[in-house]
Amino acid sequence: MTDALGWRRKFGVIAPSTNTIVEPDFYRMTVPGVTAHFSRIHIRDQDLSSDGNFENLLTQIRDEIGGACERVLTCEPDYMVMGMSAETFWGGVEGNRQFVAQIKAITGLEVATGAEACERALRLYGARRIGVVTPYQPIGDTNVVQFFSEIGFEVAAIEGLKCPTAVSIAHVPEDELRRALLAVDGPDVDALVQCGTNLSMVGLADEAERWLGKPVIAINAATWWMALRENGITDKVYGAGSLLREH
Repeated sequence: MTDALGWRRKFGVIAPSTNTIVEPDFYRMTVPGVTAHFSRIHIRDQDLSSDGNFENLLTQIRDEIGGACERVLTCEPDYMVMGMSAETFWGGVEGNRQFVAQIKAITGLEVATGAEACERALRLYGARRIGVVTPYQPIGDTNVVQFFSEIGFEVAAIEGLKCPTAVSIAHVPEDELRRALLAVDGPDVDALVQCGTNLSMVGLADEAERWLGKPVIAINAATWWMALRENGITDKVYGAGSLLREH
């Protein structure tokens, strides 16, 4: 017997309780027979106004993620998807490896992370020099640059928006996101990457690829793409960028 709606795959998704973007993003990119089932990490203090406060958010995630995984396992998902990104970049390649190992140990399932999804997408496009947009404080940007540098990409420019709270990330207007993309672009930049799953970039990235003439990788689109393709689901998704439309 298979699930009436998730007859192809059921994805267990972990997201911070403050995140209002990743869930609707994943729903808008879903395909027939695939369902996403969210479990929330309780964020009690969402202040991100300094490097120290940003690290405190990650401490809360680490304290709560085990329980969130255990809760979503009760719906018997086939695969895990991380609806958060900072923790997947933290500590560079080794930090990501340890994070993935932790999730696999808790759930017994394979997992898609934003960091690995971006790596796969960039290699698919043959990119070398990249521009990056994040909602993070400088300490978050440092870890993002570390991860991409360790896997062989050169970060030509990074624009951290320094959002003051976890919820306020979702309030960044499209004009500011467009400005940030243009700030990290250049003739020697092969692709642009957006980190931060609560930053609403999927639709804008799809549009920006047309007026910039290069890949613009929104992390929610990349993570969903990795989850689908890892599970043998090759359906095309439109309006979310060339990654889901063409690859």
